[in-house]
Amino acid sequence: RRLSPPALVRPYDTIIMLYSRSAMAVAFLASGAVAFQRGAVRTGVRAAGAFTRHMATTTAGELGTTEFRLSFTEDDKTISPWHDIPLEAGDGCYNMVTEIPKYTKAKMEVATKEENNPIAQDMKKGKLRDYHGPIFWNYGCLPQTWEDPNIEHPELKVSGDDDPLDVVEVGSASLEMGSVTAVKPIGVLAMIDDGELDWKLIAINKADPMAAEIDDVSDLEAKMPGVVSGIREWFRWYKTPDDKPLNGFGFDEKCLPKADAIKVIEETNEQWKALKEGKVEAGKLWLA
Repeated sequence: RRLSPPALVRPYDTIIMLYSRSAMAVAFLASGAVAFQRGAVRTGVRAAGAFTRHMATTTAGELGTTEFRLSFTEDDKTISPWHDIPLEAGDGCYNMVTEIPKYTKAKMEVATKEENNPIAQDMKKGKLRDYHGPIFWNYGCLPQTWEDPNIEHPELKVSGDDDPLDVVEVGSASLEMGSVTAVKPIGVLAMIDDGELDWKLIAINKADPMAAEIDDVSDLEAKMPGVVSGIREWFRWYKTPDDKPLNGFGFDEKCLPKADAIKVIEETNEQWKALKEGKVEAGKLWLA
């Protein structure tokens, strides 16, 4: 029997309350706010060990409107953050493109169907999408990955969600929208959303003070207890205020270890390569 909306909302509100009450949350809520203005240009990449070629981001339109776009350029040429930024960052790390800085609510994403794939705010039924409460981690994607909707997972019996691989970054710093950061993979959750497989890679900024101490899920649980369960529950409940059902998780809801996370990265990179090479139907996705 499906739970009524009021019963569904309460655990989500509890998650919001517990995280928002922490002193760290309050501090980073202030530092994580990013002000975008029309035509603003940012150059370079802040995170140590990340994408090191000279790159700039340019914004058009006002944040919080349908016109807002954050575009990427290299040597004055527009590039795609999905296709042109390399996946690997060296030393076992991978490049993460930040779409949603921690403690913000606007549902920003790499627009996979638009020319050059700028970052824009997602829309549903003609309205801009916002989370009902802030997300407590930096959220983004790995470039040069794709979850193929034509491939069914042999054990979970669901197919990919037609998007790049999502990343939940658990470091202490708020990463700027459009920044490219070298992250260490830690583990991965097999979220099942509306019958689609939507992997959530858990990672940490290579430059974070805790990065040297965290190499796998067991380290994360020991050094930062509650983070994995917090991520799982946030993504389980976040759509319920809209009267949507709970999201599920495969593999008995376990966060799979680093070795499995790397396997997911490699598999989604191979699926992206097949997409770029024209071996699978692209549909409305922008690839050029």
